[in-house]
Order: sequence, then C-alpha cells, then structure tokens
Amino acid sequence: MSKLEELINALCPDGVGYKTLSDIANYSSSRIDAKGVDAQSYLGVDNLLPDKMGKIDSSYVPTEGRLTRFSEGDILIGNIRPYLNKIWLATHDGGTNGDVLAIQINNRKTISPRYLFYVLSSDQFFLYDMQNAKGAKMPRGDKSAVIKYLIPLPPLSVQNEIVRILDNFTELTAELTAELTARKKQYEYYRDELLTFSDESPVSILGTVAINLDSKRKPVTKGNRDSGMYPYYGASGIVDYVSNYLFDGDYLLVSEDGANLVARVTPIAFSASGKIWVNNHAHVLMFKTYVERKFVEYYLNMIDLSRFISTAAQPKLTQDNLNKIPVPTPSLEEQERIVAILDRFDALCNDLTSGLPAEIEARRKQYEYYRDRILTFKEKVA
Repeated sequence: MSKLEELINALCPDGVGYKTLSDIANYSSSRIDAKGVDAQSYLGVDNLLPDKMGKIDSSYVPTEGRLTRFSEGDILIGNIRPYLNKIWLATHDGGTNGDVLAIQINNRKTISPRYLFYVLSSDQFFLYDMQNAKGAKMPRGDKSAVIKYLIPLPPLSVQNEIVRILDNFTELTAELTAELTARKKQYEYYRDELLTFSDESPVSILGTVAINLDSKRKPVTKGNRDSGMYPYYGASGIVDYVSNYLFDGDYLLVSEDGANLVARVTPIAFSASGKIWVNNHAHVLMFKTYVERKFVEYYLNMIDLSRFISTAAQPKLTQDNLNKIPVPTPSLEEQERIVAILDRFDALCNDLTSGLPAEIEARRKQYEYYRDRILTFKEKVA
C-alpha cells in the first residue's frame, strides 16, 4: 500500500468533503497601476500556455490603466479559449489584465496553493470551464461558473502527499525537456559544422541535382476534397487526408509560399513518402537516392534563403528561384556519412515514436493519468 493510500485510509476513510471554489478562495480585487509593473512582473494571457508556465517573454507591457494585482501563491487562469488550458501558480508578485483570472486562497492552513493548482490543472476543470464558456469564435470562461467549481478537500497531509507525487512527475518532465533543448542545440551545432564547406568544395544548383515534379501537383479546395487515407500536403506539411493520390514514392517537399518561409518556425523542406497528394503550395522534388534527398533537406533547412524569396505580396519561393539555389555536392560517401549522423540527432530530437519527444509525451500522459486518478475522491456523505 502506498503512503497516499495509507493517509487516505487513516484520515478520510469515509471520503472527503467537497467545497465550491468560492468557499476557499476569491478573485483578486486589488489593483495596481500599469506604471508599477515591468517586463519582469507583468503577465499576459499567452504567458500561461503550457509551454510558457509563467515565463516572462512578452514584448508587450501596458504603460497606462489599472491592472489586477496578483501575489506569489495565487493561481492565474486564462479566461479566453479555456480549451488551451492556460494556468500558472504565481512564483512572484505582479499585475495582469482582464483576460486572466487571479484566484487567491483565503486560508492556506486549509488548502495548499499547489494542491489547488493541480486540481484546477485537471482535464475535468477545463472541460467544465469550456462547457460554461460564452462565445463561439473566441470563447470566454464564465467567472461566476468558475468560482462555483467543486474542489475535493482532503486533510492537508493528504494534499501534501499528492503534491509530492505530482511534483515528481513534473520535475522528471522538466528534466527531459531541458535535455531535449540541449540536444537540439547540439544537433544544430553539428548540422552547421557538417554542412559548412570550403570554397573549393563542388557546388551544383538544385535544378540539376533534383527532378522537379511541380507540374503534377493539383490543389483542391477543402469543400471539394473527399476524405480518405492519403495525406494531402501543403506548404508546411499534412493539412488533410483525401481519398486519392497524385504521387507514389519518396519525395522532398519544399514550401513555395507562406510566412514560414521567412519566420522558419517549422522546417521548409520535409520528406514525404508513399501515396500522397500535394497542392500548389509546396514544390515536389525527386532524387536518385535517399542520401541525396536527406542531404538536401538538411541543407535547405539550415541556410538563409532570403535572397531567393520574393515578398511583394506574401513570401514566395518560385520554382525558378528554387532551381537556382546552390547546393554543395560532396561525394556520395561523404553525403552518406553526414546524413547518418544527422539522422541519429533528428530521431533523438524530433521523432514522436522514439527518442526524447516520445519519452516526454509518455511521461506527460502518465502524469495526466495519475493526476486525474489521485485527485478523484469518494465524496463524504454529510
């Protein structure tokens, strides 16, 4: 029997009482002048996204008006689009805006702030919040409904054991995420080193090392697509699945247009294999070998392509400019060596079926399972 089970059996064998959030906490009614906050103390709603968790990286800090004051230990919940699960346990004092609910506990001898944070981080709470939200395009949580949410209130020692268990999961995931960040930096370093060649190295323009199949592409509007099993590719990857295909083989797709050509948030070159459909927002290139295709994919995703991209209306990489891009052409043996190294790094950093991303996803699902399980109590009959 676990320590948590022992505590529950000893301290609350008949179940636990439930109280509404309003019985144990309230919304912050304190205000702070915008001039009293800075980039280190102001928190916008987007800072509450799961990958931010209160990290201050917003370029916008208000300079006038009154803000909601929050304090260390308060729980901040994004009140726009509840399905995004925006929540943070404040680690410092500061100010926020009307898109954020600042929840303050009335008596910390009754409930632990971190325990309440975990309860309000659960899928059950955000489902409840979304069910009571108002608005279709930009749903907003109902403050009066949120404050009525029922909170299980076991003894403080039980709360603390739950927090200890969930903190361990959170810490492990944070360690894996930090390791993934370090591996990505290591990958980028080796990629740049391996794909940087001397001026004497042979170079060819892309149009001579790849066969362009753009003429076989065919765009289909969403309303005219028949759903099916075949991936339908656009500028940044799969955008749909359709009932037929245009290509059958191994290809390198390169973004033809879109803001990502400049922003480079996601790769602009990506491999696609099997039976696929490609619209006119991605170039289709075919190579003789896997090694040549992957070598060019890694190279295009590394280099600055700004001089080949026109930005008159929106960023666009025309077929003519694509064909003109100079690409190093070392021996096939050297390309094979480079691709083998980068493939290993890529699998470690990006493969959702193996490597660190897969492990992080497994830990996240494990955490959510145990969080929802140990936060579910038998209700004590009064």
